[in-house]
Amino acid sequence: MAIATINPATGETLKTFEPLNDTEIAAKLNSAQQTFENYRNTSFKERSQWLNTAASILEQDKADFAKLMTIEMGKPYKAAIAEVEKCAAVCRYYAENAADFLADVSVKTDASHSFVRYQPLGIILAVMPWNFPFWQVFRFAAPALMAGNVGLLKHASNVPQCALAIEDIIKRAGFPGGAFQTLLIGAAQVADLMADERVKAATLTGSEPAGASLAAAAGTQIKKTVLELGGSDPFIVLESADLPLAAATATQARMLNTGQSCIAAKRFIVAEAIADQFEQLLLEKFTALKVGDPMLPDTDLGPLATPGILQDLDQQVKTAVQSGGKILTGGHPLDIPGNFYPPTIIIDIPADSQIAQEEFFGPVALLFRVPNIDAAIKLANATPFGLGASAWTNNHQERDRLITEIEAGAVFINGLVKSDPRLPFGGIKRSGYGRELSIQGIHEFVNVKTVWVK
Repeated sequence: MAIATINPATGETLKTFEPLNDTEIAAKLNSAQQTFENYRNTSFKERSQWLNTAASILEQDKADFAKLMTIEMGKPYKAAIAEVEKCAAVCRYYAENAADFLADVSVKTDASHSFVRYQPLGIILAVMPWNFPFWQVFRFAAPALMAGNVGLLKHASNVPQCALAIEDIIKRAGFPGGAFQTLLIGAAQVADLMADERVKAATLTGSEPAGASLAAAAGTQIKKTVLELGGSDPFIVLESADLPLAAATATQARMLNTGQSCIAAKRFIVAEAIADQFEQLLLEKFTALKVGDPMLPDTDLGPLATPGILQDLDQQVKTAVQSGGKILTGGHPLDIPGNFYPPTIIIDIPADSQIAQEEFFGPVALLFRVPNIDAAIKLANATPFGLGASAWTNNHQERDRLITEIEAGAVFINGLVKSDPRLPFGGIKRSGYGRELSIQGIHEFVNVKTVWVK
């Protein structure tokens, strides 16, 4: 089956690629392993020079890379530009900090000298999603390459040109040819890659079923994995919150990437005393958003990435209504070519319904009312996921409770949940395990070697 670029705004097939055959995959693996034998001994200075060059390429050619994202998965062009710029930033961050993050750490023991040394593992397989087709890859590639590892990328099948462009960026930057390679393959071939003894570990950002499948394949081989999976992030608004700012941020948090983000706010949990006011503010913000051609500068929401995502989201909305939910705005696919769905708000869904437990991967906000902070925290935690959470209050006691009691990998108080190279990123529960970014991210794929000398 061919791997294709299909413009989600028009349905037009723009380019097709044949998946790699077994011989071609074997050649990529051989190249990666041969490259690693020498690359592991390169200096931090060399790697940082190459990574800074990659950042410069991203900055210089950001218009071309942004357009690729827009035509392959429908990201509004202005958001795609910002994504490329963020990729350049993460490259520069690790180019500057990796040597310090991976420096030997002396430990006082009864030895003459004892310390911890961080060394690369080898080939790391990265299975990456379509929703942030550049950022998800670079937030793995930058620390992995700086640590002395080499990478193989199995990208989502609907963004093949993005995948090939990333490989080209890294080669143009000066990294050895086999240091980072794209594999145009299907999901069924991942298990065989994990079984190859040269592949030492894997990272996956994607759906819960995809993560479970990779973890199972890695588990049979006793190989390390890092998983960043789905989320049903709460956005809690309490009585003391700045409501206009909270509503504006809530709109941004839900509509990020047309709602197709694991860390997008999806469940809006609002104190009863201010719920009517917040609901009205949110409704005004949602109805003001412009849906349309993602290449136009004034477009806020583009199409969903595939027809399947559109169909799944529409069915979830129908189920929510059947469960007792009421639609305030939106609620139906737009009757125009492409995979377009409007900003949608649903209220009155029973909190204990099955549909309230699901992740809505699109521009749909579920709004719940609660009597107090106790109920807010209980509902926020009533999910199998635990990726991020945003909470709004100007009460210090409430703030401390929210930070401590919310079950998530990240809690943002009075702010938008977002990834930042300077902070670790990841989830708990069925949102995955392990961390990306910051010092914790670069330590995921190294051998933490204990050295003891007498």
